[in-house]
Amino acid sequence: MGFFATLLSTPARLTGATRGNETGISKQLVEYAKKDLSAVFEQLKTSPNGLSVEEAETRLGTYGHNEVASKKRITWYMRLWNNVKNPLVILLLVLGFISYLTGDIRAAGVIFLMVVLGVVLRYFQEQRADHAAEDLEAMVSTTATVVRQGHHQEISLKDLVPGDVVMLSAGDMVPADVRLLTAKDLFLNQAALTGESLPVEKTPGPPADTIDNALECGNICFMGSNVESGSGTAVVLHTGSRTYFGTLASSLASTRVVTSFDKGINQFTMLMISFMAIMVPLVFLFNGLSKHNWLDAFLFALAVAVGLTPEMMPMIVTVNLSKGAITMSRKKVIVKRLDSIQNFGAMDMLCTDKTGTITQGRIVLEKYLDVRGSTSDRVLHYGYLNSYYQTGLKNLMDEAILNHEHLNYDLQVDEDFHKIDEIPFDFQRRRMSVIIEDNLNRQLLICKGAVEEIMALSTKVEIMGEVLDVLPEHDAKRRKMIHDLNADGFRVIAIAYRYFPGDNDEPHYTVKDESDLTLMGFLAFLDPPKESASEAIQKLHSHNVDVKILTGDNDVVTGSICRQVGLPVENMLLGATIEDMTDEQLATAASTATVFAKLSPSHKQRIIQALQNKGHVVGFMGDGINDAPALKAADVGISVDSAVDIAKESSDIILLENNLLVLEQGVMEGRRVFGNIMKYIKMAASSNFGNMFSVLGASIFLPFLPMLPIQVLTNNLLYDFSQTSIPTDEVDAEWLEKPRKWAIGDLRRFILVIGPISSIFDYLTFALMLYIFKCWTNPALFHTGWFVESIFTQTLIIHVIRTNKIPFIQSRASKALTLTSLAIVAVGTWLPYSPLAGTLGFVPLPGLYWPFLLAILLGYIVLTQVVKTWFVKKFGD
Repeated sequence: MGFFATLLSTPARLTGATRGNETGISKQLVEYAKKDLSAVFEQLKTSPNGLSVEEAETRLGTYGHNEVASKKRITWYMRLWNNVKNPLVILLLVLGFISYLTGDIRAAGVIFLMVVLGVVLRYFQEQRADHAAEDLEAMVSTTATVVRQGHHQEISLKDLVPGDVVMLSAGDMVPADVRLLTAKDLFLNQAALTGESLPVEKTPGPPADTIDNALECGNICFMGSNVESGSGTAVVLHTGSRTYFGTLASSLASTRVVTSFDKGINQFTMLMISFMAIMVPLVFLFNGLSKHNWLDAFLFALAVAVGLTPEMMPMIVTVNLSKGAITMSRKKVIVKRLDSIQNFGAMDMLCTDKTGTITQGRIVLEKYLDVRGSTSDRVLHYGYLNSYYQTGLKNLMDEAILNHEHLNYDLQVDEDFHKIDEIPFDFQRRRMSVIIEDNLNRQLLICKGAVEEIMALSTKVEIMGEVLDVLPEHDAKRRKMIHDLNADGFRVIAIAYRYFPGDNDEPHYTVKDESDLTLMGFLAFLDPPKESASEAIQKLHSHNVDVKILTGDNDVVTGSICRQVGLPVENMLLGATIEDMTDEQLATAASTATVFAKLSPSHKQRIIQALQNKGHVVGFMGDGINDAPALKAADVGISVDSAVDIAKESSDIILLENNLLVLEQGVMEGRRVFGNIMKYIKMAASSNFGNMFSVLGASIFLPFLPMLPIQVLTNNLLYDFSQTSIPTDEVDAEWLEKPRKWAIGDLRRFILVIGPISSIFDYLTFALMLYIFKCWTNPALFHTGWFVESIFTQTLIIHVIRTNKIPFIQSRASKALTLTSLAIVAVGTWLPYSPLAGTLGFVPLPGLYWPFLLAILLGYIVLTQVVKTWFVKKFGD
């Protein structure tokens, strides 16, 4: 998630370390707020025409990029330190130092080698992942509109400097701390800074002399807030870490929402720690009491503790996630937050906006009709004037109207009209108005918006150039005409107007003036479905992901589009109905409904949360300012590169290609990543659980230690290395068919069933060494025999656990995993005959051992396969 989005989801909580900076910045902003604009321009050495290009470049060199501290790249030594202070690494270091202090230098050396291996591998993988993330992030553009040398231009947010004049409109993030120059019905969301969810109106006027808090200054807008409605121009005061936002960066950057992925990893870690907490003291006591050598018992218990530590897990997880992100980037999917990949795979419900997501977002103006349904150029002309003069967020319908560029010449827009005022769009009114003056000095308000809203405000109607009172029976016919257009898939908006006398030198219009309107006609747009929409929805359904449509559009148009893409319209819910529902009622209704229409942004957010309360992992896909709350509420927020800034910053995943099929590919990649992580976790957990029984049993009846500490550590080192290639493995197609999420109960059941199988064959190995090879008085041979059997079984059993099919026949591991497994088996075979044998306490094994080992290995694989097959049939996978 982008830092803006993190801030926007987390109200600021200042620490003592940041409060001083915050107070200083606030004081400076208050001073700017109370100055005359001329004094502000003079202090910043700028003007309403903005900076020159040369001056902007000079200031960029002086002030640096417009980035907060948290965006700075982490240094190599801080990254290394972050890996060293990992709890699992700290545990290993403690065990290593204890081994060293108690004289077991070899064991200490192996432990420290394991630490270095784990830390270095993870360090380089994180470096690689970060470089990839930077490259991917560069593909996603976030810009600001500035005035430089009197001309408007789009620049990257990071290139903004103090003194720049910026344009603000609905959907924009405020890119820096700014002082307003002009504002028109400008409302900002400052919830991240103040905790107040209601929009705050901003005006250019100076605050009262008694105001001493920058947050109370109505003419100051802060980086990190976003424009909900209206428009304005402003001059940049502070950028980057010198902003009010920047003073909060250090405290806010550390605040992170705990995802289901984090919870699952934490639960697994606690499960392994609980195993360790039980086993290590028992191993120490049993060996101490039976062998009467408490130091050896202690060192062996330490080695067992190391063996139970899943020290490679952080690296395995990081490699899997970064590999998934890189793979998804090749499919034009940008992952902004790595652990969102797992949520992508776990997603069982995708809620999506309609316009620009399942439709092409390439709206075409097909019809311009008067109130009787006849084609009317006059309606088109008024619609064009409205879209031409509005300065707020231009939506796809505005762009479709403005594509009729010939009207600019036909109407002589710039010669015959000039703009007086504007009443910007907002999602409560669902309309916007511009006020223009013609050559006759008449001021004309042209209102454009939702049909229901405009018709409710219209007391008159224009028919063939004549203005008449609205008659109920005629109104009903118009509504029937609109309904029929909607049923054919057209989106319809209404056009109305009102004349005002032109004798006011400084007119100022408000929402109250949008009354007593004259209804002129309707504009009908066609937004056809994407060619990929139907196939993508079918594929998501085949992978057990339900698709729901959440839109602010009307129900008839939405139903028509849904049927065109093959999405059944069941139990449709409208915003007005949702408004009257409790959260519990909404949760029940939302589970069965497939389409939600006439929604406000808060409705979308409530629906997402209601579905989450029912246990669903919910994704939301949207591209507008009205989608930002839902994007933040969802388990995985998905947007597109053409979305408004606040939507992109609120998202976890960004699609660079306007093709819904990449969604299905992203879901599959998320499941592959999670599948490979679970392979390691199942392997490590079941293996450790089995070893617990083997070591405890051997500690009770053997007159010597079951294995030397150095041998336990070497075994663990080799086994860990064999697992490093798991991220390269493929995942069975059947496993990808349904969403996957953390279920610690299922994992615990798997451990209890599969884990003890390894103990059975460990005990067979004990019997082989004690009764066939007479090792009661030859502990070195016993140690060597169990070590080799343990390496073979632990390394090769991953090939059984990695799939629900028959290994090697129906499902084969990746070449890298196969080669790694064979390499470790070869090393395990070589060690008893190598120059290292004496150091490690090994002796050569008799030739008869190997046929027995082969039989044990085959028996272990077959029994594990049989039990695994039964387990999958009974409990699922």
